[in-house]
Amino acid sequence: MSFLDTLRQWDDAITCVDRSDLTEALRIFLDIQEPNSKICFNIGCLQLLNQNLDAAEKAFDCSICKDEHLAVAFFQRGITFYKQNRYEESVGDFHLAFKALRGNQLIDYKALGLRYKLYACEVLHNMALAEAHLGQWEKAQKNLAKALEYKTDAKLSIIDRAMQSTLKQKLFKAVEFPSAVLFRPNKHYVAELEKKDYLGKAKVVASVVPQDHFSGFAPLQPHVEQEPSGPKEPEVLRALEGDPHIVRYEFIPETSDELAVVPGNIVFVLQKGSDNWASVLFNGRKGLVPYNYLEHLEMSLGGQQKNQLIEPPSRVPPTRPERKQGLLRGESSSQDFQQREAQTADNLCIVKVYYKFNFAVSLASGSTYKTLIEKISKKLNRSPSSVTLSLASDATSALNDNTDMESIWSAQNKHITLWCHTKEQPAENPQNNETVLVALHSYESTNPEDLGFNQGDKITFISKINQDWLEGHSNGNTGIFPASFVEKVNDQ
Repeated sequence: MSFLDTLRQWDDAITCVDRSDLTEALRIFLDIQEPNSKICFNIGCLQLLNQNLDAAEKAFDCSICKDEHLAVAFFQRGITFYKQNRYEESVGDFHLAFKALRGNQLIDYKALGLRYKLYACEVLHNMALAEAHLGQWEKAQKNLAKALEYKTDAKLSIIDRAMQSTLKQKLFKAVEFPSAVLFRPNKHYVAELEKKDYLGKAKVVASVVPQDHFSGFAPLQPHVEQEPSGPKEPEVLRALEGDPHIVRYEFIPETSDELAVVPGNIVFVLQKGSDNWASVLFNGRKGLVPYNYLEHLEMSLGGQQKNQLIEPPSRVPPTRPERKQGLLRGESSSQDFQQREAQTADNLCIVKVYYKFNFAVSLASGSTYKTLIEKISKKLNRSPSSVTLSLASDATSALNDNTDMESIWSAQNKHITLWCHTKEQPAENPQNNETVLVALHSYESTNPEDLGFNQGDKITFISKINQDWLEGHSNGNTGIFPASFVEKVNDQ
């Protein structure tokens, strides 16, 4: 079967899925003679949705054989084994899925045609569930503690509920993949399947000059005494397709659908998606570019700008902060990653704090109350005397210098949850007040740990990551953002 035939059948099957005809979609997929790893994955998802577990297992086996780095296929086969009560094999597949993540917090498969994000914390969550079925409660607790290092705000409650269940040695629900979400073929390839009439229909043209004997594709135009100094502005803008934008940061493509641009390029945005990617036209080529790398540009005659744009401090985007404990560090070697896992499990204790916003800190095993209160007060930019910590939300079990922290760490298995209360800052200590920043430019977050905001939003400063990145709280969300996008609010 040719590539075009495979592509056409793939697109037909996805069309059936969109109109909820899953039986016909499965039949079309099974008729494809040489399916690739993505099509095999789609077959496995539809078989799993129909509870055909043996057929689903074979389809996921085929997908993994064709692409051994497809982490989501290991995840789905682990779910299949779990539904068959084959818990040891399920643990093995979840471990392979986590290994394929290579220390990343998540993998976004949208660039490959699958509208799904595979989170590392969810993989560890299911691994712990399978271990709990085997009676390995200590391993389950360690994997859930590790999941807290990779968690996002949206997934925090799932991990917390699972942790509470394992402490009581009770089972919890698995995180399942939405089986109706499938790999889709490249939309640019699908568009090429349609027949196009490049010549169009013939048109009869005639010259408005009686003495014009020109014959060809277009007649001569009437002569005028004075040639215009330039084309009219509507004609210029009519010739440009899309909305003009100027490139602020260099973008290096990672897939064939993306387009390479450098600062200063003028591109024309054809369509902006809700996922922060924009389809642009540049030098006659179309491709995808992150929209927050662009800035809107208004053009007049001769390509001049109507409004002078505010230049950012640098055309080079700031370097992202170094990831720490699997949250903000880049990829490392497998040996370093294993050493970091061992250090986290043996020497670190995780503290989750409920405040106006939720956050987590890590401390060395056996840390005193003084070390704990200093780290949390520094995180909140307040003095230790104005911060009160308690084991319950009503502040009845408050901690102090006489608290036996060793018993708390051991009782909670190196993971505790605290509630934080702060006193009002006195007027004579203005240096302890919260620092408020205002956004100079809009920033759309491209990573789960980022804080997105619009121009003019107020942001409460929490901490400084490095000279280029800050951490703050705004509109109920907490995250990091470029320091060059904000400025401090005037005291007046």
